[in-house]
Amino acid sequence: MGQKGAETRDRLLDATQELVETGGYAAAGLNQVIAASGAPRGSLYFHFPEGKDQLVGESVRRAGRTIGAALEDLAGSSPSVAEFVEGALRFLGDRLEESGWRKGCPVATVALDMASTSDPLQEACSRVYTSWESALRARLDGHPDADDLSVTILALIEGALLLARTHRSREPLSRVSRQITALVR
Repeated sequence: MGQKGAETRDRLLDATQELVETGGYAAAGLNQVIAASGAPRGSLYFHFPEGKDQLVGESVRRAGRTIGAALEDLAGSSPSVAEFVEGALRFLGDRLEESGWRKGCPVATVALDMASTSDPLQEACSRVYTSWESALRARLDGHPDADDLSVTILALIEGALLLARTHRSREPLSRVSRQITALVR
């Protein structure tokens, strides 16, 4: 694929991610994606011949890699697990607040909307969450409960993002950060 094709594909994925994350699966209709991306209709079918689920699935995986990379950077620069978690929640809180409380977790909206009805989307969401759990587990290396704690921390973060978005407040993120710090000590 040439540079122009890659740029068009990226625009389609960017538009899909934005629409899905702010409005859920239903908000990312193909017409909406085409309008938001400015890409020709034929490009959508060329790059994503399997349709909307393929497009949304790739968007979820891509968003997962982006958030995962940011978390890995934080993990490498944080001397303790507590500081890592505080940094991660600050990063996610900044992202949420800067979006006008519209962008929580890029995976949660699809997981809630489609995981029970679409095997490919369930698989995409599951793989992203598994990768994030693995990153947390690696950061907790040496902790006797690293397996359980990585799932607990991820669940707390996901819940805090939902509450922060709902309340339009960073307070749930701050509270969860304090509780996770207590858990990892």
